Amino acid sequence: MASLSTLITKPKHGKIMPIPRFFAIGAILLMVTMPLLSCTDKTPANLGISESKLTPCPKSLNCVSSDARDSKHNIPPLQLIMPPSEAFQIARKLVLDLPRTHIVNETTDYLHAECRSALFGFVDDLELHLRPTEGIIAIRSAARLGYSDFGVNRRRVESLRDSLISQGVVR
Repeated sequence: MASLSTLITKPKHGKIMPIPRFFAIGAILLMVTMPLLSCTDKTPANLGISESKLTPCPKSLNCVSSDARDSKHNIPPLQLIMPPSEAFQIARKLVLDLPRTHIVNETTDYLHAECRSALFGFVDDLELHLRPTEGIIAIRSAARLGYSDFGVNRRRVESLRDSLISQGVVR
């Protein structure tokens, strides 16, 4: 019988092979702590529109926004080539099609969705703001935790842009 400090595997050749203790402890710690960490991220209170702009990105590198002026955070807005209200409804549908994404809040010109990561369930906030007089949808995507998101939010926005381009909604 194996001790608690060693996990046992039995390969096809019939010999029992111990897995080193640090692998077992590491796996247990990972399984216990990651769900706890993914539950600690509460919805930021400052999301939404203020003075006709989306919330500014923090200094961390885990956010992109079409309202940001610095190159680390800036991403171009979605330039509409169809009627704004129609374009916003298509954008809404495509946001719902994103994996592990659900809409938290929406109005006729604003949408806030939460996007969860596949592995640990970390939450990112995706916001769209329709600006019909400018012919754009402003967009912001930000991780709630950490300093860097390894480009996940930028890729999400560019993927949404590509989908909207392919449907003739934006250029």
